Amino acid sequence: MQILNNILLRCILLALIFLFGGSTTYEDAWGFFGHRRINRMAVFTLPTDMIGFYKRNIEFITEHAVDPDKRRYATRHEAVRHYIDIDHWGEYPFEEVPRKWMDVLMKYTDVYSIDFKGDTTHLFGKDKFARVAFSLDGSSNPYRDFFYYNVLPEYYEDEWNIACDSLNELLAIPVVCQKAFAVDRFSEYGILPYNLVHYYRKLVKAFEEKNFNRILRLSAEIGHYVGDAHVPLHTTENYNGQLTNQVGIHAFWESRLPELYADENYDFFVGKSDIIEDPNEFFWNIVLESHQLLDSVLLIEQDLREQFPEDQQMCYEERLGRTIRTQCEVFAKAYHERLSGMVERRMTAAIHALGCVWYSAWVEAGQPDINRLQPAEMSRRERKRLEIEAKEIQKGEPKGRAHSESQ
Repeated sequence: MQILNNILLRCILLALIFLFGGSTTYEDAWGFFGHRRINRMAVFTLPTDMIGFYKRNIEFITEHAVDPDKRRYATRHEAVRHYIDIDHWGEYPFEEVPRKWMDVLMKYTDVYSIDFKGDTTHLFGKDKFARVAFSLDGSSNPYRDFFYYNVLPEYYEDEWNIACDSLNELLAIPVVCQKAFAVDRFSEYGILPYNLVHYYRKLVKAFEEKNFNRILRLSAEIGHYVGDAHVPLHTTENYNGQLTNQVGIHAFWESRLPELYADENYDFFVGKSDIIEDPNEFFWNIVLESHQLLDSVLLIEQDLREQFPEDQQMCYEERLGRTIRTQCEVFAKAYHERLSGMVERRMTAAIHALGCVWYSAWVEAGQPDINRLQPAEMSRRERKRLEIEAKEIQKGEPKGRAHSESQ
C-alpha cells in the first residue's frame, strides 16, 4: 500500500546513503550521543523525592535512550513515531491539524468494505462522513463512537479490521460485507506529538502501578521522543534537505555540531523541572517551536554553501579505524556560529522538558514512593520481545525513515 511504499522508499534511500559515503555513522547521530546526554542530564532536574531513584538507575536511563532507534529494525511501525512532517498539512500554526489523536483518525481515515465477490467499496472517509464526526468534536455522536471503539484502541497499525456489524449499526443501512477495514492516511507523515502523549500516559500508569521495570524503560524511551521533538528537521518533509539540494543537513545539525562543540561549550545544567499543566499542549508547543526554527536551519546552511568552496565543505576523517566523509571543521564552525547557539538551546530545552515529563507523570500518578522499588523478574513475553528485536537488529535492515539522516 502507499503508506508502506513511502516509508520503504525512505528506508532504501537511507540504506544506500549508509553504504555509499555517509557523512556519519548511525551511531554518531543525535540519537546516540545527544539522546544519551539529554536523558542523563534530565535526572538532575528532578525533585528530592525522585532524584534518588533516577540517579541509582542513571546508567540504564542513559544507555536505553537509544532503544527506540534500535527498534526501527524490529518493527515497521516505529519510524513514524520519531517525526511529524507537519508542513505537509499546511502552514504554521497548522490549525487544520487536529491536536488529539482521536480527531486525527476521524479526519484522515478511510473505511472500506469487501463484499462476498471480493469487490471493495469506499464507505466513508475524509471526503464523506468523517467531516461530520470531526465537526462535532467533543460531543457524543455515532461516528465518534465508531472510531472510539473500532479504531482508536488499535494504536496504531497500517490498517484496522472492522466488524461488519458495527458498520451496519453506524450507517443504519444494510452493508453487503464479508469483511471491512480502515486505513489511516495521516501516519505515514509522522505522529511524533501524539506518540509523546501516548507514552506519557503509559508512564503515568507505570508510576501508579509502581512497576520498576516499566518506569525505567518508559522514562528512557520517552526521553528519546522528547529529544526528537526538539529537532527542527524532525518537523518537515524536507527532513534531510533533499528538497532544497542540501542532502546531509540533518546529520550536520543534529550530529556533527554537538560532536564538535557540546562537551566543551554547552551548559547542560538547566535548573529544576516544572509541572506540566496540559501534556497535549506541552508537546505540541515543542513541535511548533522546533518548526519555527526550520527556515534558519536551512537558509543559513544554504548561504554558507554558496560562500565556501566545495573542497572546504566536506572533508575526510579517520574514526574508529574507518575513513568517513563529514563536514570540514571550518565549515562546521561557521554554521555553528551563524546558528547563534540554536543547537545548544534545543538540547538544553529537551533536557528540561524531559525532566518536566518525568516529574509531571509522577505527580499525576499520586507521587508514589519510588525509592524503595525493586526490579521485577522479566516476563516471558518481555524476554521474547527483546530476543526478537535483537535478532532483527543484527540483520541490519531498518524499517522506515531513519531517525538521523546521513549525507
